[in-house]
Amino acid sequence: MKFILFVIVFAISTGLYAQEISSHYKIYDVKKQKSISIDDIAADMEQADVLFFGEDHNDSIGHYLEVELFKKLHSKYPLKMVLSLEMFPTDVQPEVDEYLAGLISEKNFVKESRAWGNYKDYRPLIEYAKQNGLKVIAANAATRYSNAVTMGGLRVLENFPKTSFNFLPPIPIDTAQGRYYEKFTETLGGHSMGTMKIYQTQNLWDATMAWSINKFIKANKGIKVLQLNGRFHSDEQLGTLAKLKQLNPKLKILNISSFSDESFTNPKWEKFSQLGDYIIITDPKVKRSY
Repeated sequence: MKFILFVIVFAISTGLYAQEISSHYKIYDVKKQKSISIDDIAADMEQADVLFFGEDHNDSIGHYLEVELFKKLHSKYPLKMVLSLEMFPTDVQPEVDEYLAGLISEKNFVKESRAWGNYKDYRPLIEYAKQNGLKVIAANAATRYSNAVTMGGLRVLENFPKTSFNFLPPIPIDTAQGRYYEKFTETLGGHSMGTMKIYQTQNLWDATMAWSINKFIKANKGIKVLQLNGRFHSDEQLGTLAKLKQLNPKLKILNISSFSDESFTNPKWEKFSQLGDYIIITDPKVKRSY
């Protein structure tokens, strides 16, 4: 009932009715070079282990599609689906598990899991997982660790006690070079020592999410993971996706790049083809979630 209510509220808040939402996004399969549906992506997961959904964090339509995709994946692979989220750090996995098990209140969960300010955008996913007994991986690095790396670089992690590495990937953490670094410096506007430390923080996030996913897969053979993160972490199969491949080369990984674009009415798909296996363009006229 709560999930149905979300869809209704979502439709009203964005000025859309549920049946009209499909007119505000387009999905393209890069390999097949044709438009497809969410159902097609779910079907392709038959042969895959992990599906990255790279989002823009404030994209209302993108958030709606994440829920729809999670539902379809669960329907198709009911005993295998697991959700993994950038939006929760590894050290709050107990709080996530406790809430999913119905042992703590939502108020306590939101507070003690340090949920993002726009938790309302991810709440439907958590509630669906809770209602259906599905696991959720709190995948990202806690802010205290990322802040430490931003101040002192990745080498600062060598000073942390062994107990901290219950929540962190093994060190040393590789700092990806090449295309990923180029994209990062382009985004921040140039090279500098400050930029390099922030880039090392980016690599900490990537390494932690990849480690979290791989650790869960190794402990739960045969599962399929839907990983949600900001699209910079997985576009062009870089970032978190690349680090996961390094950890476990045998994994079959697919990725979605989802974003709004002014070309929505007539997308130039070849312009975006390097971003992922699937490209989702959403209507930029739809109100952002924040």
